[in-house]
Amino acid sequence: METSLHRQLKAIYAKEDARTEVPVGRYRIDAVVDDLLIEVQHASLASIRDKVQDLLREHRVLIVKPIIARKQLVKRARKNGRVVGRRRSPKQGTMLALFDELVYFTRVFPHENLMLDVPLVDIEEWRYPGHGRRRRRRENDFVVEDQRLVALRKLQRFQTAADLTELLPSGLPTPFHTGHLATALGMERWVAQRIAYCLRKMGAFDEVGKQGNTRLYDFAPIVKAPRAA
Repeated sequence: METSLHRQLKAIYAKEDARTEVPVGRYRIDAVVDDLLIEVQHASLASIRDKVQDLLREHRVLIVKPIIARKQLVKRARKNGRVVGRRRSPKQGTMLALFDELVYFTRVFPHENLMLDVPLVDIEEWRYPGHGRRRRRRENDFVVEDQRLVALRKLQRFQTAADLTELLPSGLPTPFHTGHLATALGMERWVAQRIAYCLRKMGAFDEVGKQGNTRLYDFAPIVKAPRAA
């Protein structure tokens, strides 16, 4: 089922003269503006990996991949029923969450015909009780009825691997390892390892040696390391 969030983002990108829900070969495209195919993808990028790879052979493609910064949970008594509660989800997203998706997309991005827009958004998520349909604790037993855009905080476009390095901190040593990256970003090391994997596969990082069993990296010659402020 198409959510309100999907329709709202599609409306932002579909100009007055755009065509929507357009068949292109064996695929259906959210919007087409001139010769640009636009796909709004709130679900995993992995699920459209083969589709996009196929389309890129003959078309220019723009993927719109929203990341949820803040989520307001709106609880209904039942499907389409009255609202019985509201609360803010403790989870918060940042642009760095993009790497959680790109780890499955390194065979597709970057590509000369591909652009990736990442809106950082606040949303409302409307829910109603699932009545035991999930074998989990009761508070997790719900069905998502809809997601709605509340605010667009930021929009960032990525076309190259170098663009992705703009999300990284300045002041990394030369060379550096994922421990340095994790400390600089204030995250667990396994998350930094995922980021390093993506950027190495995409050509933004070079593996330049080892320190014991730890891989050492440097920015590839085509990429400028982030400068200190």
